[in-house]
Amino acid sequence: MTTPATFAQKALARASGIDPAAGCPAPGTLVEARPDVALSHDNTAAIAEIWGTLGPERVAIPERMAVTLDHAVPAPTPKHAENHARVRSFAREQGVAHLFEVGRGICHQVLSEEALVLPGQLVLGADSHTPHFGWMGAMGVGVGRTEMAAVWALGGLWLKVPESLEIRLEGRLDPWASAKDVALHLLGTFGADGGLYRSVEVRGAAVEAWSLAERAVIANMMAEFGAKTSYLEPDEAVFSTLAAALSERLGLGREEAAERVRADALYPDPDAVYHAQHEIDIGGLEPRVACPHTVDATVPVSEVAGVRVDQAFIGTCTNGRLEDLEAVHRVLAGNRVAAGTRMVIVPASSRVLEEAAHRGWVADLVAAGAVFGPPGCGPCMGNHLGVLAPGEVCISSANRNFQGRMGTRDAAIYLASPAVVAASAVAGRIAHPAEVCRRELRRPVEAVA
Repeated sequence: MTTPATFAQKALARASGIDPAAGCPAPGTLVEARPDVALSHDNTAAIAEIWGTLGPERVAIPERMAVTLDHAVPAPTPKHAENHARVRSFAREQGVAHLFEVGRGICHQVLSEEALVLPGQLVLGADSHTPHFGWMGAMGVGVGRTEMAAVWALGGLWLKVPESLEIRLEGRLDPWASAKDVALHLLGTFGADGGLYRSVEVRGAAVEAWSLAERAVIANMMAEFGAKTSYLEPDEAVFSTLAAALSERLGLGREEAAERVRADALYPDPDAVYHAQHEIDIGGLEPRVACPHTVDATVPVSEVAGVRVDQAFIGTCTNGRLEDLEAVHRVLAGNRVAAGTRMVIVPASSRVLEEAAHRGWVADLVAAGAVFGPPGCGPCMGNHLGVLAPGEVCISSANRNFQGRMGTRDAAIYLASPAVVAASAVAGRIAHPAEVCRRELRRPVEAVA
């Protein structure tokens, strides 16, 4: 009889060719895992330099590589343009299977929309927010540039099987609260190192009721929790969404696409052993705000209401999806961005932008005083489109508020949900959405996570 296993144990057994019938590797065990997808972005050129010192002339797994140009797009300087040119050249010379050009969007969003990652699979990404793929029940692990160079050279990487942490969420969110508020609440409760090198499994009745976009938010923010990976159990909403995307991309019949999507889905055993288990009632949770300069310095929005805002930013791999733009649109309906405050919106992908434009939201938001940037990371990492000046205050739907994150150390960044960011843009100061919008936040089920 085999020992009960967590998701991480099963996923790494699969990725390393271990027969689960023989027992999954225990936490702390080193395994040689072969990823289904190796993800990189603008950093591809720098990784290629490291890879070149290792000796091989050809990458080992070009068919499993995905590269996006998303961090500084379109290129804002000649240096960035040169980097992009090197990335394109490398991808062409090495036969990289998937290259997504400037404007397609942020890596995690794009790979989700394209169904390049499927439930139960392992994606190694040269980006810290790769745990994002936990929304679909995949194992996303962020690695450094040197590690990714080794993956390109050898086709795999040694990984230590992490211990697992279970967080069970119960209760129903209040109308203006969201998954972002839950994520900030978890960070404030357990600290930014609360999930350090652990696989964080998030489940419960509350999660099952969330849209796919909300599930992506909680999975993505687990990177700020220190997690090695995150996991939410895949269900019919996940399977049907991915099957539709896979069918469209590969021209498959829906039944064949559905079979492929379900083929490797994994679920932890009911009696699996966890490092710790927590149950949290999120009913009545007030929208939260993370204060400068750490993600776990979180408070209810009422405690920081009134703080002036120079810039309100909507976007990133955490909160740049269609559902987020809908929340912003609802808050700004009949309102305008306050004088002295600017609002920057950067959609997470071209598909998000296209659909928002189709629904008329882009025109409405521009009329209300917002400015749109091309799909990508925007000002999140502080080198492109919407960086801050010394002394300025920004409220952002992003995932990090470290000192210097958005261009200068002498600026203050507050993190919040898109609804709170939008309300603060209207008020010109941090504000609860109910202050400027009488309508409750509708909670749609979005087609694309």
